[in-house]
Amino acid sequence: MSEHISGDLKVIVFQLQDEEYGIPVQQVRSIEKVQHITRVPRTASYIKGVINLRGVVTPIIDLRKRFGLKDLEDTESTRMIIVSKEDMEVGFIVDAANDVIDIHQDIIEPAPEVVGAVEVEYIQGVAKLDKRLIVMIDLEQVLKSNDERSLLGV
Repeated sequence: MSEHISGDLKVIVFQLQDEEYGIPVQQVRSIEKVQHITRVPRTASYIKGVINLRGVVTPIIDLRKRFGLKDLEDTESTRMIIVSKEDMEVGFIVDAANDVIDIHQDIIEPAPEVVGAVEVEYIQGVAKLDKRLIVMIDLEQVLKSNDERSLLGV
């Protein structure tokens, strides 16, 4: 009965603080429970370190720190979302990741000037779904910085 519309975007929804964020599912490799992270000296403060994920050394970014949000202790629902950019995998620590939804691209609006405490440069747009607002993350911008070399060098 429901037709698949080519304008739909399948999105992994995750939480940071009280907000919901989305990353297109084709950029997500896996969602993992938090495991031991080895700290790497002289990296940016938001880079927690690296993990050995199925034989691949994967840098881990704390999205709370990257977005300038208050630190929080890991809980049972804390997750690592493993994403891929070109040929590199990176993990994001988030408060929870428990939803996959379809969002029609027509309902994604450009990023407003202010979106909570998250800098607009990291935001691709905002999707309004009933009473929910899903902030779409610009993966390219989150990973881009002066410190990108430290990510690539891991």
